Order: sequence, then structure tokens, then C-alpha cells
Amino acid sequence: MRFSAAVGVLLIVISSARAQSWVPFKINTSGNDLNTVYFLDSKRGWVGGDGGFLSYTEDSGQSWRPQNVPTKSAINDIYFRDSEAGFLLAGNSIFVTRDGTNWSQNRIFLPEEFEGADVELYSVRFSSKKKGWVVGSISKRERVVDSILVYTEDGGDSWRRQRAPSRLELIHIDFVSDKRGWIVGDGGTILFTRDGGASWTKQNVAVTGTLYHVDFRNDKDGWVVGERGTILRTTDGGETWTTIPTNLNVTLLSIRFASDDEGWAIGRTGTILKSTDEGKTWVREESTTRQNLYSLYFNKKIGWAVGGGGVVLRYERQ
Repeated sequence: MRFSAAVGVLLIVISSARAQSWVPFKINTSGNDLNTVYFLDSKRGWVGGDGGFLSYTEDSGQSWRPQNVPTKSAINDIYFRDSEAGFLLAGNSIFVTRDGTNWSQNRIFLPEEFEGADVELYSVRFSSKKKGWVVGSISKRERVVDSILVYTEDGGDSWRRQRAPSRLELIHIDFVSDKRGWIVGDGGTILFTRDGGASWTKQNVAVTGTLYHVDFRNDKDGWVVGERGTILRTTDGGETWTTIPTNLNVTLLSIRFASDDEGWAIGRTGTILKSTDEGKTWVREESTTRQNLYSLYFNKKIGWAVGGGGVVLRYERQ
């Protein structure tokens, strides 16, 4: 792992901290890993995972009930454009709901469209009511041969492919407005748009490992996590990225800021990190699991993390 030589690199603080813990919730996934979590508000939320597993709560996780999605592929992401219209990615397919309950296949990307290669979709975000984006990878015999970037301008009724300035695997996308968005992926890839996705350019970073998640609070302040404890921070919209040494060798898979000051990062072997100073320093929190944690979500004061073996953790901010 290479670190930035920029002046003012901020060191991370790694220690065990006694704080309000992440409380495990019981949910029957029949052993399936959970890959994604999304909450519309403090009560209504979804978790999705391997084997097409999808479950819904409307009482802040006190109880969960399954929802049917016509797929056996792993559900990789869930995102709601508004209180009713939701999108879900599973394998090579996009699914949609208009009522939060019933899911139908919206678009499937077949191998014959890609010279026999397989498509895997990882992340979906909308920058406005009509315009949305999906990223992923294209593989032959389990080897990534290209990226995939598709978009809709009609609320998801149709999807068109756009060539990205990278053929490496694209894993996560985030928008802070209808104009400005970021994509991260393999090989230290960070792509940026300032024109609503009409064009994408690469941003320079001093890492080459896989980047798994990007989170921006506004058009200036953003964070990225990835392999071998990588945390990157920008305060100028990605014009420059500071690599924060973590002294961790564990892969970090998701990062979220619950407020301008308070941020969380999670990863393999149950790793949980917390920052209270805009991501300048991080403290390792005690974890209630050793399972890999794949996805993190905050809705105001309530935080959720999900991962291997169906683990679900809940955190309530003071």
C-alpha cells in the first residue's frame, strides 16, 4: 500500500473504545450473507443478500418479514428514489418497486449483449427523480474484462450504457446533487462528474488497491474506503485526496457520515471505526461480531450494519 506524500497527512488513532455498542438483531436468513441495507426513515427498511434474500421491517427492526424478488442471484444494492419508488440490483438485473412491497424485473443484461460475458451490478443511485446510474463489472470466466456504467433519464423505464474512462471493476457510486457525482472501484479508481454524468474524468489518488465505497456530505467533503485499511479524505471535491494511514491490514467495505463530524467505517472480521472530527482521526470500536460487515446505513440517529451469516447490527446515536 502506498501513502500520499502530501504535507499534512493525518494519522489515524486506532484503539479500543468504550462506547455505546452496536446491538445485534435476530433475522433468519437461512445462513445467507447480507450485502446491503437501506432505510427510508427511522422505521421502514430493507436488507438484501445472497440467494435473492430480501427482508423488510416497518418497526425499526423489531420484526422482519420476507419480500419476494424473482431472482436467486445475490442482491448487491437497494436504493429508493422517493418514498415509494425503489430499485434493487441482483446479479445482472435491475428490479423496481412502485409500492415498497412488490418487486419486478426492470432490466436484465444478457451475455449475448456483451459477447458472451457476464454482467454483475453493484451500486445504484439517482441524482434526480428522472436520472439514475448503475455501475458494475463485465467478466469472462470469472475474470473482469470491462466495467459497466448505465443510466436512465426517464425514472428507470429504460437504461442506456455509457462508456466509462476505466475498464476496471466499478463498485460504488454517490451523487451529492444533480450535477456532481463520484464512482470508485478496482485499481484505486475514482471517477468524477461535474455535469450530471454527461462526462466522467479520473481523479488522482496515491493508492492502487480496490476502493469499495465513497460517501460525500456536500460537493467538497468526501471519504473513500478500500483494501488494507485504506481511508481517503478530500475537502475540495476530489481535486486532492489525502491518504490517512490506519495501521490496519483489514479491508474496509463501507463508510458513512451521520453528521458533518461523526463518521463510521466497517469492514472484514467485524471491524468498526468511528470518527468525531470530520474523518481526520478514527477510533476502533468494540464489535459484537467477527463476521465480515459489508454495508452501513445511517438514518438520522439510527445506524445499521449488515454482513456475513445474516448479521444485523443497530446503533442509536446519543
